[in-house]
Amino acid sequence: MSETNEKASYLWRLGRWMAELVLVFVGVYAAFWLNNYQQHLQEAKRRDQILASIEQTLRDGIESGKINGAQEERQAAEFQQALDAGEMPRLHPFVFTTDYTPIDLATLLQSGGIELLDVETLTALRNDESVIRWGLSRMAHYQKLSDELIVPNLDEDISFFYDPAAKKLRKRFEMYPEALQTTVKFAHDLEKTHTELLKRIQAERQRH
Repeated sequence: MSETNEKASYLWRLGRWMAELVLVFVGVYAAFWLNNYQQHLQEAKRRDQILASIEQTLRDGIESGKINGAQEERQAAEFQQALDAGEMPRLHPFVFTTDYTPIDLATLLQSGGIELLDVETLTALRNDESVIRWGLSRMAHYQKLSDELIVPNLDEDISFFYDPAAKKLRKRFEMYPEALQTTVKFAHDLEKTHTELLKRIQAERQRH
């Protein structure tokens, strides 16, 4: 009888120990799951904040780009039409301003964008930045030429810029219509990559 009681007591203690072990395991697993869930929510919130910020920037950029692009295209077309008609239109200082800085993108990615955003979105983002960098490099090149060749000579007679007999720009000023056309191309390329990136971001936000 005593042996039976001892066996029952042992089984009861074993069962209790197993139950406590299961409870501990369930508790640890639940805490781990909750922590992962909370982290997932934080990452999802951070991802959406990053995407929303980029999306708004793109929307603003596309809208202003259309307005500026139309003006630049009109100016380039008017100048070229005048040249083609044998006229000698005045040259103006070439000025291109922007508030873009690559530091903004680097900061965005370092703040978690690389880990949180889809690979396709990051690729589209870098393609967009590549177009911006190329365009700004060309704009800086033409503005430098303008500052060196055009700005110091604005008071000169039109014959300083043109060969009056041929009614063509002198060699060193042939960069001017080229600069105008490159600005138009930059605006078109930028609108295209901005639009592609915007669609990519909107798709990612909907998916997540």
